[in-house]
Amino acid sequence: MDIIILTGMSGAGKSQAANYLEDQGYFCIDNLPPVILPELVKTFIKGQGGEGYGITKLAFVVDIRSNELLQGFGAAMQEIDMLECPYRIIFLEASDQVLVNRYRQTRRKHPLSQGIGISEAISRERQLLQGIRGEATHVLDTSLMALPALREELFRIINGKEDSHGISILFESFGFKYGIPVDCDNIYDVRFLPNPFYESELKTCSGLDHPVQAYLNQYPQTDIYIQKQTELLSYLLPFYIHEGKVRLVVGIGCTGGRHRSVYIAESLSAKIKELGYESSVYHRDIGKDPRYAAKTTDSDK
Repeated sequence: MDIIILTGMSGAGKSQAANYLEDQGYFCIDNLPPVILPELVKTFIKGQGGEGYGITKLAFVVDIRSNELLQGFGAAMQEIDMLECPYRIIFLEASDQVLVNRYRQTRRKHPLSQGIGISEAISRERQLLQGIRGEATHVLDTSLMALPALREELFRIINGKEDSHGISILFESFGFKYGIPVDCDNIYDVRFLPNPFYESELKTCSGLDHPVQAYLNQYPQTDIYIQKQTELLSYLLPFYIHEGKVRLVVGIGCTGGRHRSVYIAESLSAKIKELGYESSVYHRDIGKDPRYAAKTTDSDK
Protein backbone atom coordinates (compact mmCIF):
# COMPACT_ATOMS: atom_id res chain seq x y z
CA MET A 1 0.00 0.00 0.00
CA ASP A 2 1.38 3.38 -1.06
CA ILE A 3 0.10 6.12 1.26
CA ILE A 4 0.65 9.86 0.92
CA ILE A 5 -0.41 12.44 3.48
CA LEU A 6 -0.75 15.79 1.70
CA THR A 7 -0.78 18.80 3.97
CA GLY A 8 0.53 22.33 4.31
CA MET A 9 -0.44 25.97 4.16
CA SER A 10 -3.78 27.09 2.79
CA GLY A 11 -3.22 28.54 -0.67
CA ALA A 12 0.05 26.66 -1.21
CA GLY A 13 -1.37 24.39 -3.93
CA LYS A 14 -2.81 21.34 -2.15
CA SER A 15 -5.87 21.17 -4.43
CA GLN A 16 -3.71 21.16 -7.57
CA ALA A 17 -1.42 18.59 -5.97
CA ALA A 18 -4.37 16.36 -5.06
CA ASN A 19 -5.68 16.58 -8.61
CA TYR A 20 -2.31 15.48 -9.94
CA LEU A 21 -2.15 12.56 -7.51
CA GLU A 22 -5.56 11.46 -8.76
CA ASP A 23 -4.24 11.61 -12.31
CA GLN A 24 -1.42 9.33 -11.16
CA GLY A 25 -3.88 6.73 -9.87
CA TYR A 26 -4.16 7.69 -6.20
CA PHE A 27 -7.49 7.40 -4.40
CA CYS A 28 -7.74 10.85 -2.78
CA ILE A 29 -9.77 11.87 0.25
CA ASP A 30 -9.85 15.59 1.05
CA ASN A 31 -10.26 17.45 4.35
CA LEU A 32 -9.79 14.33 6.45
CA PRO A 33 -9.60 14.52 10.28
CA PRO A 34 -6.29 12.83 11.21
CA VAL A 35 -7.92 10.88 14.04
CA ILE A 36 -9.73 8.58 11.59
CA LEU A 37 -6.71 7.98 9.35
CA PRO A 38 -5.66 4.66 10.95
CA GLU A 39 -9.12 3.13 10.68
CA LEU A 40 -9.43 4.19 7.06
CA VAL A 41 -6.07 2.66 6.24
CA LYS A 42 -7.13 -0.60 7.92
CA THR A 43 -10.35 -0.57 5.93
CA PHE A 44 -8.59 -0.14 2.61
CA ILE A 45 -6.03 -2.82 3.48
CA LYS A 46 -8.49 -5.44 4.71
CA GLY A 47 -11.72 -4.46 2.99
CA GLN A 48 -14.69 -6.78 3.12
CA GLY A 49 -13.73 -10.36 3.82
CA GLY A 50 -10.12 -9.43 4.48
CA GLU A 51 -9.27 -9.15 0.78
CA GLY A 52 -9.17 -5.38 0.47
CA TYR A 53 -10.73 -3.27 -2.26
CA GLY A 54 -8.01 -3.47 -4.87
CA ILE A 55 -6.81 0.06 -4.07
CA THR A 56 -3.04 0.20 -3.69
CA LYS A 57 -2.43 3.97 -3.71
CA LEU A 58 -4.04 6.32 -1.19
CA ALA A 59 -3.69 10.06 -0.69
CA PHE A 60 -5.18 11.92 2.28
CA VAL A 61 -5.41 15.72 2.37
CA VAL A 62 -5.12 17.17 5.88
CA ASP A 63 -5.03 20.90 6.59
CA ILE A 64 -6.09 23.66 8.93
CA ARG A 65 -9.77 23.06 8.21
CA SER A 66 -9.32 20.12 10.58
CA ASN A 67 -7.95 22.50 13.22
CA GLU A 68 -9.63 20.93 16.26
CA LEU A 69 -8.30 17.51 15.33
CA LEU A 70 -4.76 18.43 14.26
CA GLN A 71 -3.48 17.61 17.73
CA GLY A 72 -4.23 13.94 16.99
CA PHE A 73 -1.97 13.90 13.93
CA GLY A 74 1.08 12.47 15.69
CA ALA A 75 -0.91 9.71 17.39
CA ALA A 76 -2.55 8.81 14.08
CA MET A 77 0.82 8.47 12.38
CA GLN A 78 2.05 6.22 15.21
CA GLU A 79 -0.95 3.93 14.71
CA ILE A 80 -0.23 3.74 10.99
CA ASP A 81 3.40 2.92 11.83
CA MET A 82 2.12 -0.05 13.85
CA LEU A 83 0.30 -1.29 10.74
CA GLU A 84 3.71 -1.44 9.05
CA CYS A 85 2.37 0.61 6.14
CA PRO A 86 4.97 2.93 4.63
CA TYR A 87 3.76 6.48 4.07
CA ARG A 88 5.10 9.84 2.98
CA ILE A 89 4.09 13.27 4.25
CA ILE A 90 4.24 16.01 1.62
CA PHE A 91 4.05 19.50 3.10
CA LEU A 92 3.35 22.43 0.77
CA GLU A 93 4.19 25.96 1.79
CA ALA A 94 4.80 29.41 0.31
CA SER A 95 5.98 32.79 1.53
CA ASP A 96 3.52 35.02 3.37
CA GLN A 97 3.49 37.60 0.58
CA VAL A 98 2.78 34.98 -2.08
CA LEU A 99 -0.06 33.50 -0.04
CA VAL A 100 -1.55 36.96 0.54
CA ASN A 101 -1.38 37.68 -3.19
CA ARG A 102 -3.03 34.36 -4.04
CA TYR A 103 -5.89 35.03 -1.67
CA ARG A 104 -6.37 38.49 -3.12
CA GLN A 105 -6.42 37.11 -6.65
CA THR A 106 -8.89 34.33 -5.88
CA ARG A 107 -10.94 36.45 -3.44
CA ARG A 108 -11.32 33.40 -1.24
CA LYS A 109 -11.54 33.52 2.55
CA HIS A 110 -8.73 32.10 4.65
CA PRO A 111 -10.06 29.41 7.06
CA LEU A 112 -8.60 31.26 10.07
CA SER A 113 -9.47 34.81 9.03
CA GLN A 114 -12.55 35.12 11.23
CA GLY A 115 -12.19 38.53 12.88
CA ILE A 116 -8.56 39.02 11.76
CA GLY A 117 -6.69 40.01 8.60
CA ILE A 118 -5.26 37.62 6.04
CA SER A 119 -1.64 38.23 7.06
CA GLU A 120 -2.35 37.43 10.70
CA ALA A 121 -4.37 34.34 9.70
CA ILE A 122 -1.47 33.06 7.62
CA SER A 123 0.97 33.64 10.47
CA ARG A 124 -1.29 31.79 12.90
CA GLU A 125 -1.73 28.88 10.48
CA ARG A 126 2.02 28.58 9.96
CA GLN A 127 2.52 28.34 13.71
CA LEU A 128 -0.21 25.70 14.10
CA LEU A 129 1.26 23.55 11.35
CA GLN A 130 4.85 23.82 12.54
CA GLY A 131 4.77 20.42 14.26
CA ILE A 132 3.36 18.64 11.21
CA ARG A 133 5.95 20.34 8.99
CA GLY A 134 8.65 18.89 11.20
CA GLU A 135 7.29 15.39 10.56
CA ALA A 136 7.14 15.82 6.78
CA THR A 137 9.27 13.62 4.55
CA HIS A 138 9.08 16.23 1.77
CA VAL A 139 8.64 20.01 2.04
CA LEU A 140 7.86 21.89 -1.17
CA ASP A 141 7.99 25.68 -1.35
CA THR A 142 5.58 26.64 -4.13
CA SER A 143 6.28 30.38 -3.96
CA LEU A 144 7.99 30.40 -7.36
CA MET A 145 6.46 27.21 -8.75
CA ALA A 146 4.14 27.19 -11.73
CA LEU A 147 1.80 24.20 -12.00
CA PRO A 148 4.09 22.21 -14.37
CA ALA A 149 6.97 22.57 -11.90
CA LEU A 150 4.79 21.36 -9.04
CA ARG A 151 3.77 18.35 -11.11
CA GLU A 152 7.42 17.60 -11.84
CA GLU A 153 8.30 17.70 -8.14
CA LEU A 154 5.38 15.45 -7.20
CA PHE A 155 6.27 12.99 -9.95
CA ARG A 156 9.84 12.85 -8.67
CA ILE A 157 8.62 12.20 -5.13
CA ILE A 158 6.09 9.47 -5.90
CA ASN A 159 8.17 7.70 -8.53
CA GLY A 160 11.67 8.34 -7.28
CA LYS A 161 12.82 9.70 -10.63
CA GLU A 162 12.60 12.76 -12.82
CA ASP A 163 9.58 13.22 -15.06
CA SER A 164 10.91 14.33 -18.41
CA HIS A 165 7.48 14.83 -19.95
CA GLY A 166 4.52 14.38 -17.60
CA ILE A 167 1.93 13.64 -20.29
CA SER A 168 0.46 10.48 -21.79
CA ILE A 169 -0.78 10.28 -25.37
CA LEU A 170 -3.55 8.01 -26.62
CA PHE A 171 -3.83 7.47 -30.37
CA GLU A 172 -7.40 6.49 -31.22
CA SER A 173 -8.12 5.12 -34.68
CA PHE A 174 -11.67 5.43 -35.96
CA GLY A 175 -13.85 5.37 -39.06
CA PHE A 176 -15.53 8.57 -40.20
CA LYS A 177 -18.53 6.48 -41.29
CA TYR A 178 -19.16 5.72 -37.60
CA GLY A 179 -18.74 9.31 -36.41
CA ILE A 180 -15.89 11.34 -34.92
CA PRO A 181 -14.91 10.37 -31.33
CA VAL A 182 -16.07 12.99 -28.84
CA ASP A 183 -13.09 12.54 -26.52
CA CYS A 184 -10.34 13.52 -28.97
CA ASP A 185 -8.26 16.67 -28.51
CA ASN A 186 -6.89 16.52 -32.07
CA ILE A 187 -8.34 14.89 -35.18
CA TYR A 188 -6.31 13.92 -38.26
CA ASP A 189 -7.74 12.58 -41.50
CA VAL A 190 -5.67 9.93 -43.32
CA ARG A 191 -8.16 9.21 -46.10
CA PHE A 192 -5.69 10.75 -48.56
CA LEU A 193 -3.70 7.51 -48.40
CA PRO A 194 -4.50 4.68 -50.86
CA ASN A 195 -7.22 2.45 -49.41
CA PRO A 196 -6.30 -1.25 -48.90
CA PHE A 197 -10.01 -2.04 -48.69
CA TYR A 198 -10.22 -2.07 -52.46
CA GLU A 199 -7.63 -4.83 -52.68
CA SER A 200 -9.62 -8.07 -52.43
CA GLU A 201 -6.91 -9.95 -50.55
CA LEU A 202 -6.68 -7.16 -47.94
CA LYS A 203 -10.35 -6.56 -47.19
CA THR A 204 -10.50 -8.97 -44.27
CA CYS A 205 -7.13 -7.79 -42.93
CA SER A 206 -6.52 -4.79 -40.72
CA GLY A 207 -3.78 -2.24 -40.21
CA LEU A 208 -2.28 -4.61 -37.65
CA ASP A 209 -1.49 -7.16 -40.35
CA HIS A 210 1.77 -7.14 -42.29
CA PRO A 211 0.17 -7.32 -45.79
CA VAL A 212 -1.74 -4.08 -45.13
CA GLN A 213 1.35 -2.41 -43.69
CA ALA A 214 3.42 -3.48 -46.70
CA TYR A 215 0.74 -2.16 -49.05
CA LEU A 216 0.70 1.26 -47.40
CA ASN A 217 4.47 1.47 -47.07
CA GLN A 218 4.96 1.12 -50.81
CA TYR A 219 3.59 4.65 -51.19
CA PRO A 220 6.08 7.41 -50.25
CA GLN A 221 3.36 9.65 -48.82
CA THR A 222 2.77 7.15 -46.00
CA ASP A 223 6.25 7.44 -44.54
CA ILE A 224 6.41 11.18 -45.23
CA TYR A 225 3.13 11.72 -43.39
CA ILE A 226 4.27 9.70 -40.36
CA GLN A 227 7.47 11.74 -40.21
CA LYS A 228 5.70 15.10 -40.59
CA GLN A 229 3.01 14.21 -38.06
CA THR A 230 5.64 13.06 -35.57
CA GLU A 231 7.48 16.35 -36.00
CA LEU A 232 4.29 18.30 -35.42
CA LEU A 233 3.41 16.38 -32.25
CA SER A 234 6.95 16.62 -30.89
CA TYR A 235 6.70 20.39 -31.37
CA LEU A 236 3.25 20.70 -29.76
CA LEU A 237 3.62 18.38 -26.78
CA PRO A 238 5.90 20.64 -24.69
CA PHE A 239 3.32 23.42 -25.01
CA TYR A 240 0.53 21.11 -23.85
CA ILE A 241 2.69 20.12 -20.89
CA HIS A 242 3.38 23.77 -20.07
CA GLU A 243 -0.39 24.38 -19.94
CA GLY A 244 -0.75 21.55 -17.42
CA LYS A 245 -2.25 18.91 -19.71
CA VAL A 246 -1.51 15.36 -18.53
CA ARG A 247 -3.38 13.39 -21.22
CA LEU A 248 -3.75 14.01 -24.94
CA VAL A 249 -6.10 12.00 -27.15
CA VAL A 250 -5.19 12.09 -30.84
CA GLY A 251 -7.81 10.79 -33.26
CA ILE A 252 -6.67 9.21 -36.53
CA GLY A 253 -9.53 8.66 -38.94
CA CYS A 254 -10.06 6.85 -42.22
CA THR A 255 -13.27 5.67 -43.88
CA GLY A 256 -14.00 2.51 -41.90
CA GLY A 257 -11.39 2.63 -39.14
CA ARG A 258 -9.91 -0.74 -40.05
CA HIS A 259 -6.89 -0.30 -42.32
CA ARG A 260 -5.21 3.09 -42.76
CA SER A 261 -6.07 4.73 -39.47
CA VAL A 262 -5.08 1.61 -37.52
CA TYR A 263 -1.65 1.43 -39.12
CA ILE A 264 -0.97 5.16 -38.81
CA ALA A 265 -2.07 5.20 -35.15
CA GLU A 266 0.26 2.29 -34.37
CA SER A 267 3.14 3.93 -36.25
CA LEU A 268 2.72 7.32 -34.57
CA SER A 269 2.48 5.74 -31.13
CA ALA A 270 5.75 3.89 -31.74
CA LYS A 271 7.45 7.10 -32.90
CA ILE A 272 6.23 9.06 -29.88
CA LYS A 273 7.46 6.32 -27.54
CA GLU A 274 10.89 6.62 -29.14
CA LEU A 275 10.87 10.28 -28.06
CA GLY A 276 10.38 9.19 -24.45
CA TYR A 277 6.66 9.89 -24.05
CA GLU A 278 4.11 7.50 -22.60
CA SER A 279 1.89 6.40 -25.48
CA SER A 280 -0.89 3.87 -26.10
CA VAL A 281 -3.30 2.94 -28.89
CA TYR A 282 -7.04 2.25 -29.02
CA HIS A 283 -8.73 1.01 -32.21
CA ARG A 284 -12.38 1.97 -31.82
CA ASP A 285 -13.85 0.63 -35.06
CA ILE A 286 -11.45 -2.10 -36.14
CA GLY A 287 -14.06 -4.86 -35.92
CA LYS A 288 -17.31 -3.01 -36.55
CA ASP A 289 -18.00 -4.00 -40.16
CA PRO A 290 -19.74 -7.38 -39.83
CA ARG A 291 -18.81 -8.33 -43.40
CA TYR A 292 -15.12 -8.33 -42.62
CA ALA A 293 -14.95 -8.95 -38.87
CA ALA A 294 -14.25 -12.68 -39.20
CA LYS A 295 -10.51 -12.08 -39.19
CA THR A 296 -9.19 -10.50 -35.99
CA THR A 297 -5.86 -10.41 -34.22
CA ASP A 298 -4.99 -10.48 -30.54
CA SER A 299 -4.55 -6.70 -30.63
CA ASP A 300 -8.19 -6.28 -31.68
CA LYS A 301 -9.56 -7.79 -28.49
